[in-house]
Amino acid sequence: MSLSVMERLAAARIVPVVEIEDAAQGVELARTLLAAGLPTMEVTLRTPAALDAIRAIRDEVPTFLVGAGTLLTTVQIDAAVAAGAQFGVAPGFTTTLSGAAAASGLPFVPGAVTASEMLAAAENGHTYLKFFPAELSGGAAALAALAPPLAALGIRFMPTGGIRPSNLASYLSLPSVFAIGGTWIAPRDQITNGQFTIIAETTRKAVAAASAFVA
Repeated sequence: MSLSVMERLAAARIVPVVEIEDAAQGVELARTLLAAGLPTMEVTLRTPAALDAIRAIRDEVPTFLVGAGTLLTTVQIDAAVAAGAQFGVAPGFTTTLSGAAAASGLPFVPGAVTASEMLAAAENGHTYLKFFPAELSGGAAALAALAPPLAALGIRFMPTGGIRPSNLASYLSLPSVFAIGGTWIAPRDQITNGQFTIIAETTRKAVAAASAFVA
């Protein structure tokens, strides 16, 4: 039986969050991450090339799991699906976005940082949530306090925002964390400048650090 998208993200443990200015570089990045042990990334829709990059990655690196991030509108959800995104991520939660993702069949990870937001997301069928911005919202300590009261709902988290190698373990050691979103893996300037050797080395170190923590 093939793994679900969420199971694949949990198996990866780290989801690089990237901004891509050129679709061809997006393909090279996917190949670099895959070879270094990370078979997934979230392409944020913050650049004009983002959708083209998602489309190109699906065409040229078919075993790679590529998602669309910073989804703010239903139009963006439709565009991400049309481009071939295999999952979607939003910085927050609304019933409108939730409904659009469900209607399109897009596996969707909405954002939530308060108990009320988490409950609202769970009421709409979401048990995989993005905790964002993680560090500014109290970090791993806040998530450790929020998660136990909600455990009966089966909620799991992908904290994103301010996570670095120095605090990676504090998040991945939490039972409620299925993966983390990391912008340090492949910074925009390194992608734009074609510094894929550096990205590969950063990726290998991150994979090694995460290997001690089982989702």
